[in-house]
Amino acid sequence: FTSFSQPASLQSPHKQARRKQFTAVMSEAKPTEKFRKDYTPPPYWVKNIDLDVRIFDGKTIVVSKLTVKRDPATKEGAPMVLDGEDLTLKRVCIDGKDISEYTADKANLTIGAKSALPASFLLETEVEIVPEKNTQLSGLYKSGSIYCTQCEAEGFRRITYHLDRPDVMAKYRVRVEAKKSWPVLLSNGNMLDSGDTKEEGRHYAVFEDPFPKPSYLFAVVVGDLGKISDEFKTMSGREVKLNVFSEHENVDALDHAMASLKKSMKWDEERWGREYDLDVYHIVAVNDFNMGAMENKGLNVFNTALTLAKPETATDMNYMRIEGVIGHEYFHNWTGNRVTCRDWFQLTLKEGLTVFRDQEFSADMWSHAVK
Repeated sequence: FTSFSQPASLQSPHKQARRKQFTAVMSEAKPTEKFRKDYTPPPYWVKNIDLDVRIFDGKTIVVSKLTVKRDPATKEGAPMVLDGEDLTLKRVCIDGKDISEYTADKANLTIGAKSALPASFLLETEVEIVPEKNTQLSGLYKSGSIYCTQCEAEGFRRITYHLDRPDVMAKYRVRVEAKKSWPVLLSNGNMLDSGDTKEEGRHYAVFEDPFPKPSYLFAVVVGDLGKISDEFKTMSGREVKLNVFSEHENVDALDHAMASLKKSMKWDEERWGREYDLDVYHIVAVNDFNMGAMENKGLNVFNTALTLAKPETATDMNYMRIEGVIGHEYFHNWTGNRVTCRDWFQLTLKEGLTVFRDQEFSADMWSHAVK
C-alpha cells in the first residue's frame, strides 16, 4: 500500500495534532501477544453464578454472586484477578461481608492481594453499566428498542466482573428485571419464576441453566417483541417449547426460521444421536448485531438478515442460507456449548466441527453435489 498524503511537516497544525492523538491512542491500544504454549489453568474456579440484572432507562445494575473454589495447585495466599471493562463498581463482598481490600483498574478487579482468601467462598459484586451508550455491541447493549448481549469472545467482562475465559464453566441462575413496557424477558435456560416486582410498573423473570457453560455463551434479551411458537418432541419423548422472536413488523417472515430449527433438531437426532437438553429453545432476530448469529445456550441471537424470509422477497439462496445458519447455531449445542474450547486457540475446533455438521445437514436437506 502506498500513501499519497502530505508529509507531516507540510500538514496544518490541526492535522498534526490529530495525527499525534491517533498515534498515542494506537500506542495505548497495542495488543499483547498470547501463545498457546503459555496456557495455565486459573488459580481459582467459579462453579456457580447467580446474577441479578435490573434494567432501567439510562443504567443497568448487575449484582453477581460467584461460588469460588481455589484450584488444588494454587498456593494459599494467591490473589484472585477478575476481568472487567467499563464497569462502575459499587461494592465487593466475601461471604456476605463488605471488603475494602481490593484494587480495580480499567481491566481487572483484584482481591486477596493483602489478606489470604479462603479455599472456597462466595464473592459478591455490584456494578453499574450503561447499555444505551455501549456502541461496541459487546456485552449488554441496546439495539433500537431491544436490549441484548454479545459475549463471544470477551464481552461478559463488560457486564460484570468474572473469570472471562472459556475453560471456566459454571452453572447460571439469572434474574432479569425491567419495566413492563418491555414485556419480553429472556436469558439462558429454563424459566423458574416470573411476576411483578414490589415497584409498580416493573416485572421480573428467573432462569436456570442446569449445565455448566463458559461466560461467552451467556445471553440476556429484553424488549417489546413479537414471536411465533411451536413445539418439538425429542426422541426420548420430551416436549421442547420453541420460540422465534423479532420486532413486531417482522413476525410474518419468521416461519422459515422455525421450520429450519425443527429440521435441525430432528436431523441431529437421526444423524448424530444428539438430543436437545433444555425445555425451551429461543431464537431472537435483531437489526443491530455485529455477527451473523450467536449460539448462546438455548437463546440464539441472530442478525435479521439471517432469520427473515418470505416468498415475496426471498430467493432460494436466502432460504438455503437461513436454514444452514440456523442449523449451525443449533448444532453448537453439543459441539461448542456442552463440549467447548479450553482457550481461544481452539476456536477452530468447535467451529470447524460445527461447520462440517451444518454442511452435512444442508447437503441432506438440499443437494450433496452442490455442497
